[in-house]
Amino acid sequence: MSPADEAHQDLSVLTSLQVLRYLDTGPRGLTEAEAAERLARFGANTVPDRRAQSWSRLFVRGLRDPFTVVLLCLGLVSTAVTAWGTACVILCLVVVSCALRASGEHRADRSMAGLRELVAGTATVLRRADPDRMPRVRDIPVGELVPGDVIRLGPGDLVPADVRLLRASGLTVRQAPLTGESATVAKAALDAPDPWNLSHDGFFAQRRLCFQGSGVATGTATAVVLATGPRTRLASAYGDPAHSDSPLHREPSANAGASASAFDRSVHGISWVLIRFMLLTPPLVLMADAALRGRGVETLPFAVAVAVGLTPEMLPVIVTTCLARGASRLARTHKVIVKRLPALHDLGAVDVLCLDKTGTLTQDRPVVHRALDGEGRDAPDVLRWAAVNAWWTLQLAELPAPDALDEAVLEATAPEEEPDDGVAALPFDPVRRLATAVVRHPRRLGVHTLVVKGAAEDVLERCVLEEAERARLLALAAREADDGLRVLAVATAERPARSRDYTPADERGLAFRGLLTFRDALTPTAADALKALVERGIAVKILTGDHPGTASRACRDLGLDPGEPVAAGRVDALTDAELAETVRRTTVFARCTPEHKARIAAVLRADGHTVGFLGDGVNDLPALRAADVGIAPRDAVDVARESADVVLAEKDLTAMEHAVMAGRRSSVTIATYLRSTLSSNLGNVVAMLAAGLLLPFLPMLPAQVLAQNLCFDAAQLAFAYDRPQPDALRRPTVLRPRAFLRFITGFGALNAVADLATFGILALALNGPDTMDDATVFHSGWFTENLMTQALVMLLLRIGRRTAGKGRLPGPISCAAAALATAGLLLPLSPLGPLLGMAALPALYYVLLAAVLTLYAAALTAARKAPGTGCRPI
Repeated sequence: MSPADEAHQDLSVLTSLQVLRYLDTGPRGLTEAEAAERLARFGANTVPDRRAQSWSRLFVRGLRDPFTVVLLCLGLVSTAVTAWGTACVILCLVVVSCALRASGEHRADRSMAGLRELVAGTATVLRRADPDRMPRVRDIPVGELVPGDVIRLGPGDLVPADVRLLRASGLTVRQAPLTGESATVAKAALDAPDPWNLSHDGFFAQRRLCFQGSGVATGTATAVVLATGPRTRLASAYGDPAHSDSPLHREPSANAGASASAFDRSVHGISWVLIRFMLLTPPLVLMADAALRGRGVETLPFAVAVAVGLTPEMLPVIVTTCLARGASRLARTHKVIVKRLPALHDLGAVDVLCLDKTGTLTQDRPVVHRALDGEGRDAPDVLRWAAVNAWWTLQLAELPAPDALDEAVLEATAPEEEPDDGVAALPFDPVRRLATAVVRHPRRLGVHTLVVKGAAEDVLERCVLEEAERARLLALAAREADDGLRVLAVATAERPARSRDYTPADERGLAFRGLLTFRDALTPTAADALKALVERGIAVKILTGDHPGTASRACRDLGLDPGEPVAAGRVDALTDAELAETVRRTTVFARCTPEHKARIAAVLRADGHTVGFLGDGVNDLPALRAADVGIAPRDAVDVARESADVVLAEKDLTAMEHAVMAGRRSSVTIATYLRSTLSSNLGNVVAMLAAGLLLPFLPMLPAQVLAQNLCFDAAQLAFAYDRPQPDALRRPTVLRPRAFLRFITGFGALNAVADLATFGILALALNGPDTMDDATVFHSGWFTENLMTQALVMLLLRIGRRTAGKGRLPGPISCAAAALATAGLLLPLSPLGPLLGMAALPALYYVLLAAVLTLYAAALTAARKAPGTGCRPI
């Protein structure tokens, strides 16, 4: 137990009077002067605000990308050797990439600022003008509440701070934002201490405490404020050490934000291998040329150009453009805000989605499932009696609104043609756990009927039954409860009409009518969305604070096999290895605390999965931070929404499916770009190094390398606007560095073979071996062949099979590849050719080049289809 929890335990054992003395207050509340002094001492009752980062700060953060760093280094080297054209192009790429990323994330921050909502607007408080005056009830802004204030709560109110109940009548609250449990929790102003439970559930189960962020469902209460602002349980989720003096504080999970995301791990794994190779290339070229050809410093511009040629210069631009376009489309069409652009890629890689049941799969409200008689058969009359009880309790007890179960009963019941008249009502009490309505029928004068509805144990205890029959009915109710249903019992009794008031003592000698069962109302789109997610290769794990039976029932109703649910108590007894094995075969984890959820997410990540977590409450914060990508709905509690990477307009799994598919489109586009550019660049660099050792002149002039890279980079911008084929989106898209490196090595070798074949054509098929001494012809022929092979790579190494369709217009990749091939053919013939050191080639070269390209295309196609070649890196 943390010191903060120990402090709260000490406070929890005090009586109401002792708590008031401890807080130096009284039942009449604080004076205005005392409140002002405490406001100055404790600060405003607001949770910490997270400032959005400035555009300039986001821009500078983009410079930390590994490829951006290496581009800047190459730009500095280019400047040092006076290769101004290369330096300018590199600088432009860096600026454009960082500006695009900063703009997208800054726009998401502004959108989030518009979503921020206050936990509550005003609070009803008792304040005195001076110590001798009587207290006055008035509404004040929630931010002005201080410890020691005495407040009043009613149905529909949000609890504005952490409070201790002084008086309560029929009070029930919803704690789902804090615990994830959908059922309302009964609260009471008990002076005897609750049994202390060291678990998280016991912390919130204390009946005389209410917490900021929960909402009053029924009843009224007077309470004293224990903690405000950063000292509340809600604010402690931020993990600020400054808040540790709160008696309700608890440190967040140690797993939060422990490791890099899937996007960072995959891209950085590929990046650093290539960066090492790029850093080695210039020294190798210089040493080889110095040793074999006697060339030294004059080779440096060529060596730098070779290193730049290996660099996927457009990667930051392509990645940022793809992610920004995907995020913009999601925000515009599906109202999904991507706060951190790389999170969109992580969404595409998600293969396990963890989510709570309440509000996601279900609507956080019950509906009537069945009405049963004592034999377990359908009994519509039971529902009618329950509706009579719900209606007249609501009317005669002057409740502002029915509770969730009564509302479900009234919705499921048709109005009666000749209704009973209400006489009296005894509203629900969390101690006796019953509600009673007394009615009279118009045709039965002199007789009153008591209609009692409540917990099965308490109703059956008041019924006239044999012990064996009572035990049988309790077993029937227990079976229904074990099946994930909430159970109420209904009983009636007839009494002679009288004028005196009815009391709980009259709830005796009842005749059992039957049981009423309730299930959680399902979200209409949840079943179809779950099916779609499973079909797309995403395993769904339910991590909920609810009862195992309730969660399993919801899964079955939605068509998801829950298997054998695991309660959180079993998780505590498992090592990480044992938990990993359990998680692989388990769908439902029930009675989960925040620590359980975060640990399960961390174990899944350690097991090689990319994990998404969808949550909306304070209890979900550690898991939101522990997952690869945290997702929250717009109506989540403030701190959960601020901590999430992605915010959904609605808590709807359909929006989740759209977000996943947008992530996959971006990921596939990025992977396609990397496949084509790295395979082609690696092959070209290997060929350049070989040619540099074989030829008496540089295999390509630095200006020609720059022109070739410029043409290829311009064509590759089309990848940012490509639409991947549907078959490429069927499974999670994870960039696996080892498979990717095998892929580019294999296809880079094919490209190098095509380049070497071109050398043979230039050497033997045109003017004989003397061609090897004609640098202009060699440069022109290889320049054309390079751009032609790069155009083929763009077309043939795309991910997914292209589906044929009549009237289909060429896509951006096809158009860009055609333009690239055209540039390769025409540039040596254009006026720019001589300026770049190139000249026209004989017609025979183009015939032989066509043969080489045909063989190259056939080899690419065959290698791509061959099993076990590592040609599918995602």
